[in-house]
Amino acid sequence: MRRALVTGASSGIGAAVAQRLAERGDRVALLARGADRLEAVRAELKGEGHLVIPCDVSDDSALADGLDQVAREFGALDLVVCNAGVGYRAPIAELSTASVDSLLATNVRGPLLLARGTFELLRSGSQPVFIHVASVVARRGVPGQSVYSASKAAVLSIAQAQRIEWAESGIAVCVLSPGLTSTGFFEAQDNPAGLAPPDLAGSDSALAVANEVLALDRKPRPERDLRFKWRALGALGPLAPRLADRLFVRRIGGDWKHPER
Repeated sequence: MRRALVTGASSGIGAAVAQRLAERGDRVALLARGADRLEAVRAELKGEGHLVIPCDVSDDSALADGLDQVAREFGALDLVVCNAGVGYRAPIAELSTASVDSLLATNVRGPLLLARGTFELLRSGSQPVFIHVASVVARRGVPGQSVYSASKAAVLSIAQAQRIEWAESGIAVCVLSPGLTSTGFFEAQDNPAGLAPPDLAGSDSALAVANEVLALDRKPRPERDLRFKWRALGALGPLAPRLADRLFVRRIGGDWKHPER
């Protein structure tokens, strides 16, 4: 039995990860802002001893209190799944400063605070693993989602540094980058300009992504992208940015145009 902490556990990928971990026999600490929704998730989990931690990952003091509770109940952690994240769709010319700050607080400040706060708990764990749930957009900025794309690129960079910093302590650090996933993510995000949502046909289920999380826990690897074409496109960008732009615009469709100069 492993002791796991999952952030963003009240819905979507986080709730699915908690479900799969509990089915495996693990004890799970569920962390998100909504206590009622966390309780609903916990009520559906197999096994006993699961924790509910109502907390905003970007709130330093609240997160510290939540992790103190984990330390008292679990003693240590074997797995951390850093999944909490929010979206925001808006053209750069129309960005709201408040929305930008809110997203970056959750998607960038949150993972940093979580990593700092769980380091000692993981060092005391068994075969410890820290998994960042990023996105394929970490490797390629998406028009209309510049802030979200930038935040996931930051997560990738954080993980690369963290992986080396924590190597001496024996903590594996992984990045999982899903593609489009069938959750309520796009419906919940701020979209003041009414930009069209992506076509979710062919998207992965939350449980499919959760299975990838468990696979990384069993056999850690530095980075796992669930859409090879996005990884290839990201690699092409520095080598041939004009070509990458053209291919990308063709792929995403809509009214976007590739640059002419």
